[in-house]
Amino acid sequence: MQPVPQMTVDTLKARLNNGEAIQLIDVREHEEVAHGIIPGAKHIPMNDIPNRIDEIDPNAETIFICRSGYRSERVCEYLQQVGIDCGINLEGGMLAWTEIEGPIA
Repeated sequence: MQPVPQMTVDTLKARLNNGEAIQLIDVREHEEVAHGIIPGAKHIPMNDIPNRIDEIDPNAETIFICRSGYRSERVCEYLQQVGIDCGINLEGGMLAWTEIEGPIA
């Protein structure tokens, strides 16, 4: 298995501000997402990924997001194992995102 590509929150923010089309998937639990989600992100809880894999465009650059970057990195590894190599982990997750953006409503 290849190392999972990482993206910093600064890079993601800059690319989103430039209007780039990036598929964002938040893999946190429902109660976590209730406290805020990056605008434009799709919510697919980590444990639902195998059953909802068809909702992930394998041809799109996809950033996976969780609280700290651990679960989203595991999702990227899982996708590699099943032959989908589109996943990039958001380094530091929502903890890092809220450090630069503040609380998400």
